[in-house]
Amino acid sequence: MSYSLTTLWHERNRFLPGILAVAFSALLIALQCGLLLGLFSITSIPIDGTKADVWVSAPDVLSVDLGRPIDEGSTVAKVAVQPEVARTEIYMQGFAYWTRPGMGNELCMVVGSRLGDDYLGTLNVLTAEHRSRLTEHGAIVIDESDRERLHIKAIGEYAEITGTRVRVVGFTKGIKSLAGPYVFCSLYTARDLLRLRGSEMTTYVLAKCHDPAQAPELVRRLKSDKLMALRAEDFSIQSRLHWLFRTKAGMAMGYAAALGLLVGAVVTSQTLYAAVAAQLREYAVLRALGIPRWRMAMTVLAQSFWVGLIGVCLALPAAFALKALAEFWGLRVDLPLELLGAAIGITMGMAMLSGLAALRSLRLVEPAMLLR
Repeated sequence: MSYSLTTLWHERNRFLPGILAVAFSALLIALQCGLLLGLFSITSIPIDGTKADVWVSAPDVLSVDLGRPIDEGSTVAKVAVQPEVARTEIYMQGFAYWTRPGMGNELCMVVGSRLGDDYLGTLNVLTAEHRSRLTEHGAIVIDESDRERLHIKAIGEYAEITGTRVRVVGFTKGIKSLAGPYVFCSLYTARDLLRLRGSEMTTYVLAKCHDPAQAPELVRRLKSDKLMALRAEDFSIQSRLHWLFRTKAGMAMGYAAALGLLVGAVVTSQTLYAAVAAQLREYAVLRALGIPRWRMAMTVLAQSFWVGLIGVCLALPAAFALKALAEFWGLRVDLPLELLGAAIGITMGMAMLSGLAALRSLRLVEPAMLLR
């Protein structure tokens, strides 16, 4: 290892492209996957920001934004009588069309819930002032980042959602949506906006258990042909995975990360191969001194290890710096330890495989080369 590191330092100009290629690959993998995680965590905001232990919905709901109407009375009654349940509550969410005269339609995501501090469906992004104002029928809250998109300049302006007049009474911060801007409102307003008025229908029934550990048993008990029940954590993950693997956005970003890995692997492999080829006479001297070929191969692999390690050490600070820059621009990038560990493992594996590919140049090493 020490000999390989000394050689690497002495020939640093020759190995620098490989180090930079590894750093670029690790950086791209971490940032692309982090951006992917941050982007699709947006889809589960309605779940992650509430207090429910179990979500009950229509069968085969793949994501929280794809909920379908279910009968409110019978579903609430069925959930409330379960021995694990301490509280139940209805929750409404669905797509609607936002309209401003002369400005066309915009798809939006309507989220309706009860507005008290202790209610299960009250989102943590709504302040006490927001909740107080939302008690007015037709009052809504949107995110600050969607003002231009929805053509709203100030609090108090009016718009229409599915033909119902609404008034903006406040703004949240940092709550973006993939499919359409979030529109937060009361249950009464949501019934009108989602066309559920007078039909005794809801989108979800939320349940709070006496003990969160009882949630799996409650889920098992509630599952049937007419209802689907999931723990909040499971529903959150399912919603993210739906957008990640069943939409072209997730596939495109995953493809970009794989492409960065491929480019880094090719550049690193060629760099190491060229470095070994340029040192064939030195390896020939070692061979003439009786150094076995496998020891020289281990030297090349040790160089690959150092190239990968130095590249990773350069990539990690850059990833956190770019993460801060992205969040300054309003983009969410998640870099959990699991993701960083996976990025490091993949990058180091790529560097070692590149070293194995570079070993093919050692086949040409013979002491006779020194006589030419």
